Amino acid sequence: MKTIAFFNNKGGVGKTSLVYHLSWMFSNMGKRVIAADLDPQANLTSMFLDNQELLTLWESDSSQSIYDALVPLIEGVGDIENPSIHSIDHSNKLGLLAGDLFLSRFEDQLSENWPKCLSGDPRAFRVISAFYRLLYRGAQGMNADLVLIDVGPNLGAINRAALISADYVVVPLGADLFSLQGLQNLGPSLITWRKEWKKRLVELPESLQNEPMPNGRMQPIGYVLLQHGARENRPVKAYDNWAIKIPSTYIQYVLNNPSIERDHLLIESDPNNLGMLKHYRSLMPLAMAARKPMFYLKPADGAIGAHVEAVRSCFDDFKQLADKILHQIE
Repeated sequence: MKTIAFFNNKGGVGKTSLVYHLSWMFSNMGKRVIAADLDPQANLTSMFLDNQELLTLWESDSSQSIYDALVPLIEGVGDIENPSIHSIDHSNKLGLLAGDLFLSRFEDQLSENWPKCLSGDPRAFRVISAFYRLLYRGAQGMNADLVLIDVGPNLGAINRAALISADYVVVPLGADLFSLQGLQNLGPSLITWRKEWKKRLVELPESLQNEPMPNGRMQPIGYVLLQHGARENRPVKAYDNWAIKIPSTYIQYVLNNPSIERDHLLIESDPNNLGMLKHYRSLMPLAMAARKPMFYLKPADGAIGAHVEAVRSCFDDFKQLADKILHQIE
């Protein structure tokens, strides 16, 4: 199992849509994938499931969401339960660990138990490692190759626990001031969380030595520029002023390498640039109505005329991005 978190301190750039489409693409490429919704807003879950399925999920007495699997631990009556992984496709290569609006109730416990790990408190370690252990059990259950983790755009305790569960981190970006500011917040936070978790692992009690624990690796493998206007595969001029700042900002704050010569880097040739995805404005409404990825749209879904070429281009773009991510982690 390899875990990849998609994270930026800046919201609204299309991060959840990116996770959704990459989950389908990796599955199409033969990988067994779990899409894990660790964002209390549960937007990823709402992309996979329709309203009736969501109603059944959240109002059912059976444990179907990530929050349901956490309830015994949260209430102090036991540990996590085995997570329910919802099969999304007929081949059973794509599963969903469904999110839940109630997940925000777990934030306080994650915050309170973070410092208690330094004293070797067993319950504190169970709380902080809960996300990772759920992902581990879910991946074992469906023999998953990849777990893609969607998180909210903040630096709170939920995201800290989610991020230390990630082997790798992909940073979705927009070409704007707020995404650049997000990079400057995100990079130091990852570095701090990595160091702090290593200190805590030293105090892991003997009773938990055989439990799966996150290693807190959080290795940044690159960024994806989302929703940019493009002409001949280059950002249009309205985005240029911000796009040209991305390579140096990423290197300085995320890779923590301020000394490297970086002023000459162009975003198109930057090795940290995993991909540049267009907005696909005309395809996204069709995809949401058909409840499928944009690159799977058919004429019966309304993808006719110019949409046919756009669907083909979308498939190629996501395939190229998925290939590059796999190359980085393998």
